[in-house]
Amino acid sequence: MILDVIINIALPFLGTSLGAACVFFMKGQLGAKTHRALIGFAAGVMLAASVWSLLIPAIEQVSDMGKLSFIPAASGVLFGVLVLLVLDKIAARLSSNNECVRGEKGGFKRSSKLFLAVTIHNLPEGMAVGVIIAGFLEGGSDITAAMVAALSFGIAIQNFPEGAIISMPMNAAGVKKGKAFFYGVLSGAVEPVGAVITILIAGVITPVLPFLLSFAAGAMLYVIVEEMIPGLAEGEHSYFGTIFFTVGFILMMSLDVALG
Repeated sequence: MILDVIINIALPFLGTSLGAACVFFMKGQLGAKTHRALIGFAAGVMLAASVWSLLIPAIEQVSDMGKLSFIPAASGVLFGVLVLLVLDKIAARLSSNNECVRGEKGGFKRSSKLFLAVTIHNLPEGMAVGVIIAGFLEGGSDITAAMVAALSFGIAIQNFPEGAIISMPMNAAGVKKGKAFFYGVLSGAVEPVGAVITILIAGVITPVLPFLLSFAAGAMLYVIVEEMIPGLAEGEHSYFGTIFFTVGFILMMSLDVALG
């Protein structure tokens, strides 16, 4: 069980690191179709995970509230969205005030903004993994090992292009490949940290686990709607992302229902 926990904590970080490693093997950006396929598939997986792995277990854990059992879920989702919104605003302000781009033109400045934005929103993603692992380890919830693995895998897939969109533009702006790779990896390092901290305080969070599961769902929904779905509709062959979104959603839903 300990090995499974370590693997699930490490998977999202591994996804970011592998994406950042693209800087060593690819001369340009990820192809439009490849990027769309990865983002679409990850968005579908994460949307289904938000419902079946997070929201439904959160509602079931407070079923004794009867018709009011939606309240912790609804409030958690709202709070998760608001927190991500605030973090995005902070990232935008920090990047606009970033003084480490002296002498460089737009490319590195845009990459710095991406780095800050991705790093900040990766923390709640790590917490989402930590919350569902804590729920599984607690034993009294309806969370299964399959739910934990599927959520962690879905976030890892979503993190792959994020690592690439940090390291590759930085390299194109003149940053050496090794340093660009390091920045890409660093952006994902907050995820295992967030997951471990969340698991360590599991005894404290257990009473409010339904709210925290819903908070994680809200954070993920924000990322899906604000950062992933808009990119699927841009340019030619937008249906490509839609197809993989559907595949990811169906796959995650099927895994949660069949293995949960």
